[in-house]
Amino acid sequence: MYALAIFLPLIAAVITGLSSRWIGDRGAHIVTCGAMALSAAIAVVIFFDVAVGGNTRDVLLFTWIASDRLDITWSLRFDQLSAVMIAVVTIVSSAVHFYSIGYMHHDPHVPRFMAYLSLFTFSMLMLVTADNFVQLFFGWEGVGLCSYLLIGFWYDRPSANAAAIKAFVVNRVGDFGFALGIMGVFFLFGSVSFDVVFGATPEKAAARLDFLGLDFHALTVLCILLFIGAMGKSAQLGLHTWLPDAMEGPTPVSALIHAATMVTAGVFMVARLSPMFEYSPVALALVTVVGASTAIFAATVGLCQNDIKRVIAYSTCSQLGYMFFACGVSAYAAGIFHLMTHAFFKALLFLGAGSVIHAMSAEQDMRKMGGIWRMIPFTYAVMWIGSLALAGIPFFAGYYSKDIVLEAAFAAGSWMGQYAFWLGLLAALLTAFYSWRLLFMTFHGAPRADEKTMAHVHESPLSMTGPLAVLAAGAVLSGYLGYALFVGDHNHDFWGKSIFVLPTNTALYDAHHVPGWVKLAPIVVAVAGIAIAWWMYMARPGAAAAVADRFRPLYLFFYNKWYFDELYDRVLVKPAMRLGRGLWKDGDGAMIDGIGPDGIAAATRSFARRASRLQTGYVYHYAFAMLIGVVILVTWNLYTTAG
Repeated sequence: MYALAIFLPLIAAVITGLSSRWIGDRGAHIVTCGAMALSAAIAVVIFFDVAVGGNTRDVLLFTWIASDRLDITWSLRFDQLSAVMIAVVTIVSSAVHFYSIGYMHHDPHVPRFMAYLSLFTFSMLMLVTADNFVQLFFGWEGVGLCSYLLIGFWYDRPSANAAAIKAFVVNRVGDFGFALGIMGVFFLFGSVSFDVVFGATPEKAAARLDFLGLDFHALTVLCILLFIGAMGKSAQLGLHTWLPDAMEGPTPVSALIHAATMVTAGVFMVARLSPMFEYSPVALALVTVVGASTAIFAATVGLCQNDIKRVIAYSTCSQLGYMFFACGVSAYAAGIFHLMTHAFFKALLFLGAGSVIHAMSAEQDMRKMGGIWRMIPFTYAVMWIGSLALAGIPFFAGYYSKDIVLEAAFAAGSWMGQYAFWLGLLAALLTAFYSWRLLFMTFHGAPRADEKTMAHVHESPLSMTGPLAVLAAGAVLSGYLGYALFVGDHNHDFWGKSIFVLPTNTALYDAHHVPGWVKLAPIVVAVAGIAIAWWMYMARPGAAAAVADRFRPLYLFFYNKWYFDELYDRVLVKPAMRLGRGLWKDGDGAMIDGIGPDGIAAATRSFARRASRLQTGYVYHYAFAMLIGVVILVTWNLYTTAG
């Protein structure tokens, strides 16, 4: 039965994709939503049996590859970590599926969209239940493929096509490192099975790797390569540029990518590979620094964005940074806990934003909204709930998970832990500010939309508000219900062997004993951020523009996303295009084709053209040619005879 939870989305995707002309929109909804609801129900059973009850198991399906030392089975790993992820993925995905019924109602390609959503969910489920690196890579690439299909779903829009290609290409950069890491694992351990690799890791803790005459710590190299893959998939600083552009896809896609599937894959992977990362302090330090830097980077950019979905997208990027630096200080349980709570309130915020966009006739610019909170009161209420959870206000989900992440970073007692704590605290201030900036600009103040748009504003149908209610409940309750199990003093009893932490790495345990000001600080900065947003956008509506003018260079730096896109365009994209065009025009066109097939063809045509001029049709020309021929033959004969 457990395997059914994994394969139901695939079955639904195949049925819907292959029979879309016959089952139509309604049939696609019934098949995909029904399969996802059943999968989510089984996932809840799996959670209580495996995660809470401790009844872990592996379900062997078949032998996938058997070649010399390379022996890969296709198995489903049901342990505490995978059980948590299965529950999160299926519940959030179910909400997104049902929400899509209303949101995509007028789209002419509903079956294709629903099939893509289900295939996306299946790929993520395969990723989190993998019991070896190659199977993990299969799910890893599966979510990458589905993200390409879903981001570019409206393929008639050039911006959507460009965003899909960008996401695909940037992730290939990370996946190249990930693939090298998997190859390195097989080279070092002679296996790609998690159990074999994890069991042999202590013996390989001091192993060295010789490359081009240089000597490296083997596990550090492997963990960094694998983390590069996580950076691409989870949009960490440097490989983050695809994430905001992913907003070109339909809003349910944004919710699914940003909440429970693709972007959380990197965090899950680091937690799954904790038995390897624990033996590489350098790799853990890198994870911490990159995560903390991403958290503050994305928070500063989110301050200045005006597209409602892009603000939430940068919020996702920032919160992923929290998850990573939690893992970097060996508080993997705290990172997964924040992943779980974040899935609920971030999906709520994205789908709430979709409800706003639905009400505002597809308008996404917050500068053209305002004054609509009375017209869509339910959407307004759930956006408040999601924002309170995101800001970490007691006693919403984010209060429990984000605070324990910050406390663990402080308790780590290392320079990178302090780096993560203080940047995370500043990011918490900025998060609260831009969350309430979004609320005030979207729902309050004088209406800034035209009369036609304002006349159309209405609350979303039940198919959209129902899933919002489910996610709102998760945003309120998931932190309180999960705190003791996930990160309490006895959390190791809950996680069992699914997460490994060396006895010397006690950051999560020490997090419960940090000074009182450390526990209070995240709440104080959250309230301060909300107060500043209220003052700038409600009490003094012109204050935001005045601040932007006063600090215009800094504002433009944040607004233009630290100029990462411009930098990559100048350093990588344009030189690559010039090189490609040169190879095309001069190399392929002029040299290869010019000398090769085109050159031979041109020479043949020229020879034929010249030869054809001899065929004039005049008898005296032919007689003259014959006479010349006779003279040449006679001369040649006389010459040879005389010789």
